[in-house]
Formats: sequence, structure tokens, C-alpha cells
Amino acid sequence: MKKTSKKVIGLTASALIAVSLLAACGNSSSASKSDSKTISNLKISFIPSKNPDDITTATKPIANILKSELKKQGYTVKNIDTSVGTNYQAVGEGLDAGSVDVGYGMSATTYAMYQDGSTPLLMATRKGLSNDGSDSAKYWNEHKPTTKTDKEVTSYSSLIIAGNSPMGKKLAKEANDGTLTWKDLNDAKWGLESTSSAAGYMYPSQWLTENFKHSIRDLKNTVTMDSYDSAMAQLASGQIDVMPEYADARMDDAAKWTTTFGAKESIWDDTNVIGVTPAIANDGIMVSEKSKIMTADFKKALSAAIKDMAKTDEGKKVIAIYSHDGYVDSTKADYKTAIKVANSMSKAN
Repeated sequence: MKKTSKKVIGLTASALIAVSLLAACGNSSSASKSDSKTISNLKISFIPSKNPDDITTATKPIANILKSELKKQGYTVKNIDTSVGTNYQAVGEGLDAGSVDVGYGMSATTYAMYQDGSTPLLMATRKGLSNDGSDSAKYWNEHKPTTKTDKEVTSYSSLIIAGNSPMGKKLAKEANDGTLTWKDLNDAKWGLESTSSAAGYMYPSQWLTENFKHSIRDLKNTVTMDSYDSAMAQLASGQIDVMPEYADARMDDAAKWTTTFGAKESIWDDTNVIGVTPAIANDGIMVSEKSKIMTADFKKALSAAIKDMAKTDEGKKVIAIYSHDGYVDSTKADYKTAIKVANSMSKAN
């Protein structure tokens, strides 16, 4: 009996050691990520491509909506902390550092600049535009106003827009005549977005390089804006002559043009296109590679929750601030052109 007891005790001890070793191995492989179905805090930072106060107001309901949708996916999220980045880079840096879990509304080139610290989760879909497919400024000017179509698209162009100032009018005439020159572009005052903005900086720079052999950094009269609304307001008042913007920005600000921005004529009468960039991948929702809660399972649940949110009436109101209609799954391959543009800009430094 004693021998049997020792044998049983020995086997039990061995089993316990084996279990302990397996547990240790399991802990070492998942130390940086939590597999818990309860999330204490999910941090979402929104890109400030519109007026930050408007984004804050529009996205306020997202916390409760996502909590509900994530619950359906089996996750309990106790708190969702939302904020609007001070600029595009701040969101990218937050993802890179792990201080932000989700970057919402990230431009293609912002992702390209911070691709090592973040992963694409979803890409926005938007309604297409009536002038999509044409890279002719004259065509866009002859077919005003731009209208939306029923076609869902995952890319858009940036338009180089001239205002109603004397220089703006001169540039518009030259664009329509095919006589636009670098000298006149360089003499104009430009309102630019953050250096990591796809539509407001990087793709327009690529357009200048391809058409005039100059970078956006070569322009002598530029001012950096904190949002497209700020740039649009200055374009309306004549403080700037030119601004690059996403193609449906004039549609978004048509009402503000004669109210908030104080212009006398309509935005379609006062502005013209002088350049059209190649297609840009739509805004994305990116997740941090450094985040301790972003397991493969939670990414899947978050993706499903956001897509389902976008189908609800309340969710549609939230994402309308970015002109998003819905979301599709996304990977790094969707941003290969943006990565190429970002690399080109980096080499030009």
C-alpha cells in the first residue's frame, strides 16, 4: 500500500508540475495581451478632419452604442474613453505608443506614416460623386455642382480648390485654359492641412511634383490649418487663395459658405477646381499594435460591432460627421499607394 501511495503521490506531483509548466508557457505567450471578455477601458481617438467641437458632439453617443454592440459579440466594456486628436499625427503617435487603442477616421497617409504601430481594421465606404473618374479640373468646373451617386466607393480624390480672390480667379481661368504655371501657384497663398493629411497635404504634393516638378514644401506662401472648416472659412473671406480638400468637402460646407463663413455667393459660384489628384483610399479605423486589449478575438468583435453600429439609425448619425456610410474589412494592402506616397514624401525631406 505504501508503495502504491508513493506512486500515486509521485504521479500527482508530476501532474501538478506539468500543469504549472503549461500555465507558465501560456502566461508568457499572452503576457502582453489580455484574453478577458471584460474590457475595463477602450480608448478611441478621432481624427480632427472637421471642426473638433463638431466631431466631439457628433461622436458623443458612440460609447453607449459600441458598448451595446460589443455586448452582442460577447464582450463587456466598462468604459469607452473618446477624444479628438489635436492633429492627425497625435492620433498616429497615440496608436504607436499604445496610449490609444483605436484611431477613428484616419487618413490613408496618416496610417502610412504610423504603419509600424497600427493595423487597419476597417475602411469606410462613401457614396460616389458625379464627377468621379475624371482628372480634368475643367471637367469638374463645367459640371457643377458636384452631386452624390448611389454607388458605394472606397476611394476618393483630393481637389485643389481656388477661391474667389483675384489670384484664385486667375488660377481658375488658367486651369480651365490649360495654362496653369508653377509661378502663379507659388505666388498664391495656400491653406494646408496637417503634413500627414492625405487630401490636405500629401497627395496634393504628389500632384505638384508630377505636374510642375515641385513639392508642396517649395510653396512660399502657406499657412497650416487645424481643420478643413478653418481653411474653408479663410477661402471664403479671401485670406487664402487655394486649399486642397477631399472631393466632397464643398458639398459638406455649401450651407456654411454663405452663413457661418459669410460669403455672398454660393460655394459653387465662388470656387473652382485647379487640380485633381489620383484616388486616395478612404478613411480607416486602425487599432494599436501596442494595445494590451487588442487580441485577435477582440479585433474581430470590434470590427463586427462597428459594422453593425453603422447600420443603426443612431450609428448612422454618428459616422455622418465623416461622411461615412458604412465599413468593410481592411488590410495593409488597401493602403499600398498611400504608403508609396508617404515614402516619396519622406525621401524628399
